[in-house]
Amino acid sequence: MSAPTLAAQVLDDDPIWLILIKVVAVFAFLVVLTLFTIWFERRVVGRMQHRPGPNRVGPFGLLQSLADGLKLAFKEDIRPVLADRWVYFLAPVISAVPAFLAFSVIPLGPEVSIFGEHTLLQLADLQVGVLVVLACSSIGVYGILLSGWSSGSPYPLLGSLRSAAQVISYEIAMGLAIVAVILFARSLSTTDIVAAQQGGWYIWILPVSFAVYAISMVGETNRAPFDLPEAESELVGGFHTEYSSLKFALFFLAEYVNMVTVSALATTMFLGGWLAPWPLSLWDGANTGWWPFLWFTAKTLGFLFVFVWLRGTLPRLRYDQFMRLGWKWLVPISLVWIVMVATVRTFRNTQGVTSGQILVAGGVILVLLLVLTLLIPEREAEEDPDAVHLAGDYPVPPLDLRVPRPKRRPALVTTDPREDPDGTA
Repeated sequence: MSAPTLAAQVLDDDPIWLILIKVVAVFAFLVVLTLFTIWFERRVVGRMQHRPGPNRVGPFGLLQSLADGLKLAFKEDIRPVLADRWVYFLAPVISAVPAFLAFSVIPLGPEVSIFGEHTLLQLADLQVGVLVVLACSSIGVYGILLSGWSSGSPYPLLGSLRSAAQVISYEIAMGLAIVAVILFARSLSTTDIVAAQQGGWYIWILPVSFAVYAISMVGETNRAPFDLPEAESELVGGFHTEYSSLKFALFFLAEYVNMVTVSALATTMFLGGWLAPWPLSLWDGANTGWWPFLWFTAKTLGFLFVFVWLRGTLPRLRYDQFMRLGWKWLVPISLVWIVMVATVRTFRNTQGVTSGQILVAGGVILVLLLVLTLLIPEREAEEDPDAVHLAGDYPVPPLDLRVPRPKRRPALVTTDPREDPDGTA
């Protein structure tokens, strides 16, 4: 096993009371940020649709999310007769717990002093921290799948199966997007990835990985325009149709905490984590003390705004379009990008090869690929004589349609029962 990092050594010296304070603080941070995101989403979408949004409960309607949560807690808890009792009860818990657990490896800031104890603004620093986040997001889908199966209803089951296929498809693209970051940072630790971006954020160095991750994280969290597991026009309410009261609230909480977690991971991997943006980075104290926590929160809120922006702008995709985007575009692009990144890293580590030579070689390869693409002759599409012709969006018969003549039916011969009393005719 490799030696523990300096950050891990600092966290290992934390007393028990400080660890408990961090656990409570992370839990409170996620809950408060969830309540704020719900209010923020309703206000922003209301602004896009020329309406005020929540504005009655508390100043600017800030307490509306808290009031809705209290209302859910006092609603009647209904369990379907055909539901599997224990699985039906555990499914929301399985969805919510991994969402909170994944945030434990996210670095929120540098070393600070809390009640005289020097520690990091991070709950745990693991050498495989990125894999922990991916594993927790994978476990969360089991809660969705079990909720649909245990409800004893067809529509929740269809929604849960959609969610399982969706998460598997887009987790592959998300994992491939992270591979390029790991190749540059040479570590799976989230703390090391932030430290490796002091010379430049990976959003500028790895733009393709960032684009693939940004699309994949929307599909991973089942958010619009990829909210197919909750398509109310097709599946009533999706996998949580039969849930009410606090069980439904846990699913709602898990969705928004997952949004915060993938946004925080995107900030960590591509936007420098808690490192101050330019021109604030020119200030000597920008990356010390508690200021980095403010920069980290602002970057995360920027990603949450993109979630809300997409929901208020784009319509829901069809399921075949959604799966085609994941398997035929994101995964192949990620594989080609990883090969290119690995090739560039290999040449850079080779002595005697300059960056200019690498750029020239890459440009020559790109030109050759473009020339080959232009030289390939286009295959003419063969017309199918039985194909249905379209006029706009409506199928119409072709002009040379010939309707076959109906075959003549043989005349029915009826026999008078008085003439055939034995019924032999």
